[in-house]
This record gives sequence, C-alpha cells and structure tokens, in this order.
Amino acid sequence: MKNKVLFLLFTVFTFINTNAQCAMCRAVLESEDGQSTAKGVNDGIVYLMVIPYLLVGGIGFAIYMKYFKKKKI
Repeated sequence: MKNKVLFLLFTVFTFINTNAQCAMCRAVLESEDGQSTAKGVNDGIVYLMVIPYLLVGGIGFAIYMKYFKKKKI
C-alpha cells in the first residue's frame, strides 16, 4: 500500500512539472516578445493530442453499441 501511495504522489508531482513543448520549440518561442506564437503552438499541441483520444473513444462507443445494445422484441 505504501508503494502505491508513493507512486501516486511521484506521478502527480512529475505531471505538474511537465511542459507541452520540446526544448527546441521552447528556446525559439521564448525569445519572442508577444508570446502569441507560443500560445498558438501550445494550442496546436493540445489539439493534436485530443484527436486520437476522440477517435479511440468513438470506436469504443461504436463497439459497445454494437455488442451491448438491448434487443427489441
């Protein structure tokens, strides 16, 4: 039980410190004054991250509806 709690805490604190940009993108975008390009890049990264989850969720929902749909008599 103690190992699970330590693993959970480690995972949470590691997740908090992560960033969405690679080192090269961060170095280039931090040199800009307005930071508008950096915000756009971060939004693009989040957009690209969400699409696979939506696809997998949609396929899972379709499989669920196909196999577990109530039969009408």
